This record gives sequence, structure tokens and C-alpha cells, in this order.
Amino acid sequence: MDDIRLAALIEAARDQGAHLTTAESCTGGMVSAALTSVPGASDVFERGFVTYSNAAKTELLGVSPETLTRYGAVSEEVALEMAAGARARAGARIAVSVTGIAGPGGSEFKPEGRVCFGLADQRGLHTETVEFGALGRDRVRAAACNHALDLITRSLGL
Repeated sequence: MDDIRLAALIEAARDQGAHLTTAESCTGGMVSAALTSVPGASDVFERGFVTYSNAAKTELLGVSPETLTRYGAVSEEVALEMAAGARARAGARIAVSVTGIAGPGGSEFKPEGRVCFGLADQRGLHTETVEFGALGRDRVRAAACNHALDLITRSLGL
């Protein structure tokens, strides 16, 4: 997402009194970094969670070990619990979560480039999966970051 759209996102959140938070796995903090690249972001962003391991997802976000075992870390079920947990723990109006396989690797059932997203906001919970394909690790992570920012943008009504 370009600087102008990022600034508009932060301005809209500020105008709406909306606090934002993130729960990131495969993006490793890229969404938080993008948000905080905008001057004044501290008005709407207090914290984000980088939960790369299953233990971190459970300890910091309250993701159920049973959900992780049943569906795996790369699943809409886990993305949903990540977003809901981040929103509750940060006291935010909008939480976005990202969990996926940036590569290299993957499997027949969970291929490289599959990323699951969660959004928790005042309207409820939403999940989706995007198949970015085997673009390479850096490009999958960048695409996932941009998609997460787009989810926040849409939640703000932009």
C-alpha cells in the first residue's frame, strides 16, 4: 500500500476514534510496521502481536490448542481466533490477523502462497483465504501485508 493510502487509513481511524491492532504470523510484523510508518499512527495504534509459533498464538492471543491441532496454524479457524484474541487483548475496534505459508515449501494440502486472514471489528468476525501462489517468500509476505491493510481500510469504510 502506498504512503498516501496508508496516511488516509490512519486519518480515517483517527477521525472515527478507531484503535487498530494486528496479529501476525507469516508477515512477522510487516503490517504493524506499515501502519506505524505514518506520522501520528500512535493516535490509533498502540500494539501489535507477532505470534510466529503455535505457543505464541496460544499464550498471547488465546488461540485454542485444539484449534491448532485440528486445523493447523494456516487455517481460517486459527486466523479467526487470532483476530478475536488480538482485539480483546488490545481493546481495539479493529484487529486483523495473518497466518500463512510464505515459502519456500508447503504441501499438497497447504501450498506455498496460501494465506488466511481474520478481521474482528464492530460488525463481527470475518475470515478469508487468499492463494497468492508460489511467488517467493518476499512477494507472498508483501502481498499478504497489503491485503491485511486493505481489510482494515474496508473496515473503516474507505
